[in-house]
Amino acid sequence: MRLTLLSIFAALSITAMSQDQTVTDLKNQSSRTIKKDAADTTVKTWKKGGVYGINVSQGSLSNWAAGGDDFSLSVNSVLSLFAFYKEGKHSWDNTLDFNLGYVNTTSLGSRKNDDRFDVLSKYGYALNSKLNVAGLFNFRSQLFKGYTYSDDSKTLSSNFLAPAYVLLSPGLDWKPVDGLSIFVSPSTVRWTIVKDDSLSSVGAYGVEPGKTVETEIGAFATVNYLKQFNSIVSYKGRLDLFANYRRNPQNVDINFTNVINVKLSRILNLTYSLDMIYDDDVRLFGETEKGARMQLKSIVGLGLQVRF
Repeated sequence: MRLTLLSIFAALSITAMSQDQTVTDLKNQSSRTIKKDAADTTVKTWKKGGVYGINVSQGSLSNWAAGGDDFSLSVNSVLSLFAFYKEGKHSWDNTLDFNLGYVNTTSLGSRKNDDRFDVLSKYGYALNSKLNVAGLFNFRSQLFKGYTYSDDSKTLSSNFLAPAYVLLSPGLDWKPVDGLSIFVSPSTVRWTIVKDDSLSSVGAYGVEPGKTVETEIGAFATVNYLKQFNSIVSYKGRLDLFANYRRNPQNVDINFTNVINVKLSRILNLTYSLDMIYDDDVRLFGETEKGARMQLKSIVGLGLQVRF
């Protein structure tokens, strides 16, 4: 009897131990983490995206004692795209900015108040973690005709490829912190193009009268800064400086663009942009209309913005 009881107890113990081991093995197998083979890992070399925003405002007056335009309509749109490549020591940064604005009022009629097309492409080879030897290409123009207005007359002042600026520049690109890039070149070629006959005939934008292209050699620097302060406020700025070795190198051309975005909701956005331009070859100001001046453009808009 005792032998029988011992045999039964031993059999039950072995069975229980086997079940415990089976359960343990199942737990271990179910909790394993599946690891990727290093050879199957794909490195993301491109970072692409952009933002599109449109602001629309409209107003109307009827029997308004304080005065004003009976009707006004303003539309401003901004498209900004980027594609950044990075692999090993090689990098390639590409940006496209396109601004277009239109305003219509009873007293002034229809006219554009913003028109800018800007492509920047920069290739870099890393010398260390923050310094690259680089080559830069920039194309800047506008798409539609622009006019200067005085009293009841208007005068053509710009057109597609009139002016346009093409710039080629080898140099050094320093990136001390994320979002900041400082490119410097002591030897840069810039072409100013005026393809409109009426503008080139009067030597607009520094091009010799009757010609359509002016070639300049000089020093160039550009500072690009992109900062996301928090989930609501962001800033994008770019400062271009160019000094023409052949003519008045002390009069440095300046192109400074600034955009501040305030995100109010998922698609509603408040935007403030400030552009500052000084071009020593653009002499349309002063009593004789033959002087260069700092040009300013400021736009505040509330509208829809989509990121992708």
